Amino acid sequence: MNTRTPSPAGLQRILCIGGGPAGLYFALLMKRRHPALEVTVVERNRPFDTFGWGVVFSDATLANLKRADPESAQLIGDAFNHWDDIEVFFKGRSVRSGGHGFCGIGRKRLLNILQDRCLALGVNLVFETDVTDDQALAAQYRADLVIASDGLNSRIRTRYADTFQPDIDTRQCRFVWLGTKKTFDAFTFAFEETEHGWFQAHAYKFDADTSTFIVETPEAVWKAHGLDRMEQAEAIAFCQQLFARHLDGHALLSNASHLRGSAIWIRFPRVICGNWIHSEGVQAPIVLMGDAAHTAHFSIGSGTKLALEDAIDLADTFDTEAGRDLATALQAYQARRSVEVLKIQNAARNSTEWFEHVDRYTGMEIEQFAYSLLTRSQRISHENLRLRDAAWLEGYERYLEQKVKPHDKPRSRPTPPMLLPLTVRGVTLKNRIVVSPMAQYMAQDGVVGDWHLVHLGARATGGAGLVMVEMTSPTPEGRITPGCPGLWNDAQRDALKRVVDFAHTHGQTHIGIQIGHSGPKGSTRVGWEGTDEPLAQGNWPLLSASAVPYGEQNQTPRALTRADMDQLTAAFVAATHRAAEAGFDWLELHCAHGYLLSAFICPLTNQRTDEYGGSLENRCRWPLEVFAAMRAAWPAHLPMSVRISAHDWAPGGNTPDDAVAMARLFKAAGCDVIDVSSGQTTRAAKPVYGRMYQTPFADRVRNEAGILTMAVGAISEADHANSIIAAGRADLCAVARPHLADPAWTLHEAAKLQTRAITWPRPYESGRDQLYREVARQQSLAGAPAVPPEEAA
Repeated sequence: MNTRTPSPAGLQRILCIGGGPAGLYFALLMKRRHPALEVTVVERNRPFDTFGWGVVFSDATLANLKRADPESAQLIGDAFNHWDDIEVFFKGRSVRSGGHGFCGIGRKRLLNILQDRCLALGVNLVFETDVTDDQALAAQYRADLVIASDGLNSRIRTRYADTFQPDIDTRQCRFVWLGTKKTFDAFTFAFEETEHGWFQAHAYKFDADTSTFIVETPEAVWKAHGLDRMEQAEAIAFCQQLFARHLDGHALLSNASHLRGSAIWIRFPRVICGNWIHSEGVQAPIVLMGDAAHTAHFSIGSGTKLALEDAIDLADTFDTEAGRDLATALQAYQARRSVEVLKIQNAARNSTEWFEHVDRYTGMEIEQFAYSLLTRSQRISHENLRLRDAAWLEGYERYLEQKVKPHDKPRSRPTPPMLLPLTVRGVTLKNRIVVSPMAQYMAQDGVVGDWHLVHLGARATGGAGLVMVEMTSPTPEGRITPGCPGLWNDAQRDALKRVVDFAHTHGQTHIGIQIGHSGPKGSTRVGWEGTDEPLAQGNWPLLSASAVPYGEQNQTPRALTRADMDQLTAAFVAATHRAAEAGFDWLELHCAHGYLLSAFICPLTNQRTDEYGGSLENRCRWPLEVFAAMRAAWPAHLPMSVRISAHDWAPGGNTPDDAVAMARLFKAAGCDVIDVSSGQTTRAAKPVYGRMYQTPFADRVRNEAGILTMAVGAISEADHANSIIAAGRADLCAVARPHLADPAWTLHEAAKLQTRAITWPRPYESGRDQLYREVARQQSLAGAPAVPPEEAA
């Protein structure tokens, strides 16, 4: 036993209200580390009462427990059922992959182990006490610190809601937590379709003869089957019949007999608290822990994990320098731990939404459906799956390659997903990587020069399948800054043709141009002088859907008249003709980020009362007119894409639901690809950033609207791109900042992939010798033998 005796942060007595995993584990850790502390846990249930079935940990979580308290970790580990495989059942077939490393344990068994460990260490456990007044209890035990570990429906969190600022989002699916004596040898996901929609089961063994069996379905499907009106036994019988093929004759069981009617069916509440500490006017500081502070959806098995790791983190905090002062220690704990929890919650949000919208993916074959499921949280990536089960992933890569090139004979190693070709109309891109349009602010009177030749030329020789020129204006007043390019005269066309010819001659790549009008965000300074800030002098008048400025410091634009719209549509068409004359392979219309066409689409900036305002269809009316006119002027064999802001990230703005509707409208007008970005439509936007944070929007547009998408935003590794393409979340990945830092980012990432695989990419068109040479050089530097292209072919 650890015999450290100094009391941390001056603490003498700790009270934990709630005897779940968080309260029990924190109590035993503090008592183990500081035996002189008086630690009390008060729980409303009896010692052996619990509801639910098994809980799941990853191998990494078990390692954390071993570090924090080897004794309880050993007891927990001895009681665990461990498995490596995940098996997915879908449309009468199954896919199984390994290396995932999970442990299952009965919730009751876990609590009993923690209770016994607390008693052995001298923690005071008080059962069958329903706490209605936390302050009276804190005074009774003369507590210096109160841990509010009273669970999902925390009374303490509710009582001090003004401080804790809880945000509770009740999710869309109904689920019931059941058990069965059928023992599963893998973590099993089973999907069954009914006349009203899809149900899914999450099943895993947690002891020698029992498994957890969670049944989940969207609320609308649940109601359509009348489950909201069924008694518990009838509902369980329904589930048992629905999943009979997976139960092998075993019954489904409930241990919640105290619940009546449909009360066994729950809608998962996602809990986020703005603060975790309350110290004003109370006996002792109160700290939220576990489900009282946060929840993460059961589909990533993190609720108990988060509770235990909360306890570890706070106990560790008291052993650091910060632990010498209670207030400092608690603030340090919240600052550090809340960030870690947010990461898990972001992953859990992605996972939750995947299961809420299973029907989005049911058009996929099981191979891609299973891959999408495994990577749904965006925490498990392509290369992470390779570490887990290389043979399975290689088989899936072969499946993808065969889908793209069904007539080619198999190679020794399959091509990574990001290097697969994509054909759109008459253009075949050699891979799925796009160099994003990135503003350079180096044009003179709208004419690009040597800077753009070098900038775009370098990236055209860098291996990407498509290189995009930054937003180019059809009129002088449509530029964002005085340094932005234009396409309103032939001199601008000819300057761009010089760049296009270089890309075609030396890069063996395709090159596209993004055309857009700045609208209310025009007449601003170049980027390094202040993004979206108005010019100090020489401003030109601005146009928009309505007289709504982008910000207080920006000009108020003039609302377009019908005559203005006609004039600007003609300018867009003239720019389209010039883009075709310059030889561009791809044309994109910019309808995002608060620029002119976006200002029509966004309800925060479109306040019109005519046929171009109001409903989403009306707000899209003129952007669709512009697109249709451009599509008619653009060669029929060449693709057109549209960039949209899929989420305004602001109250009253467009949402991902609207993005799907937008995409359907543009698809009907002849759009080939939706370039899915978000935000920048208002200064009030509050995006939630993170790696690949906009990819879920591209996923939704692609799989609901049925149109090719381009994912953008915080895609910085080949692993990201491979995951996105392989999962069917998007068809192209636009990469910006990495290409600024390294013009040959695609080549270098491809070289790394091939070095790891010790193979070569298959050429899809002439010009791949350049990639071969770069791969060979990288492999030579790495000391890895290379398979020559003729053997790989």
